[in-house]
Amino acid sequence: MPVQALLTVRAIRATPVEVPPTFILGTSRGAFRQVPLLLIDVETEEGVTGRSYLFCYLRAAAGAIINLIDDVEATIEGDRLDPATLWAKLAGRYALIGVQGIVRMALAGFDIACWDALALAAGQPLSRLLGAEPKPILAYNSCGLGLMDDLGALAAEAEKLLAIGAFHAVKLRLGYPSLERDIAAVHAVRKRIGADVSLMVDYNQALSVEEALARGRALDQENIYWLEEPIRHDDYVGAARLARELKLPIQIGENFSLPTGMAAALEQAKPGYVMPDLERIGGVTGWREAGRLAAACGIKMSSHLFPEVSAHLLAATPTCHFLEYVDWANPLLQEPFKIVDGHAVVPDRPGNGMVWDEKAVKRFRLT
Repeated sequence: MPVQALLTVRAIRATPVEVPPTFILGTSRGAFRQVPLLLIDVETEEGVTGRSYLFCYLRAAAGAIINLIDDVEATIEGDRLDPATLWAKLAGRYALIGVQGIVRMALAGFDIACWDALALAAGQPLSRLLGAEPKPILAYNSCGLGLMDDLGALAAEAEKLLAIGAFHAVKLRLGYPSLERDIAAVHAVRKRIGADVSLMVDYNQALSVEEALARGRALDQENIYWLEEPIRHDDYVGAARLARELKLPIQIGENFSLPTGMAAALEQAKPGYVMPDLERIGGVTGWREAGRLAAACGIKMSSHLFPEVSAHLLAATPTCHFLEYVDWANPLLQEPFKIVDGHAVVPDRPGNGMVWDEKAVKRFRLT
């Protein structure tokens, strides 16, 4: 009997929390001094509870997502826990409003928790349920290195980030007012970390195509591993031009909306790498399809945020590349996610490995 036939959805709980990041993350679109997350628990009649969390970006978004999750619960309560069937049912319900934005986030959070429940019921790590063995996944530290006035402090933070888990790769946010300041930031960090460390840079969509070409040509000379989201995320014509005219690989994907959005991007933008985001690509169900698309194109696929679940998924991704590490959920977990020698440790225990520390959840809970 398939595992999903053994489980029936009873209820969904959504708990908003806000945790302080270890490092303030300053981007060209603003700084994150608090991280609003939404913890999701899918309870089944059989006593198995699957878990996931969403990154809300804004505290105000949490309440809206909770309202949608309440509607999801009313729609699927009593249904068998089969993620593909449930996704299709919910996508049909929300077709007229559109499975985008916070609707898509709510569905993805539910889907991730469903897959966790299935793996728990099967007594297997999620990666093994998906047909792969838990294995170390190459990772880069993305917890800090935001925009800073003090480049000495920026360089010191880079050194700290590498030391946390003996990382061999780290990501730097750019988008200073001038190209000269961007290059100065790169030089400060590179001088501190050495030539052998992989250094990714991320503009968070800050530039026009012409600005991206100018800064990209300068960065071509700076031993940069990839150039991430330099322009508006859905400007695929512009991205294709950057890919043609720059030596640097262009990395996009955190804003792919469902696998259909990724398919369009791969066809039009011709990026060097892709990095889908779990709450935008459609949870585990969407990620699996994204992995098939990347494999068909022979393009390396990394993750965006959510390292606890993404590590399992990358283990089962044919073109697995890098895991993006952030430690935001660690204060909420009984067993925080681990990095050893620059690699994510995929836990060899049932489910995705996340169990909430209820005392911490109570401490960080938003009212």
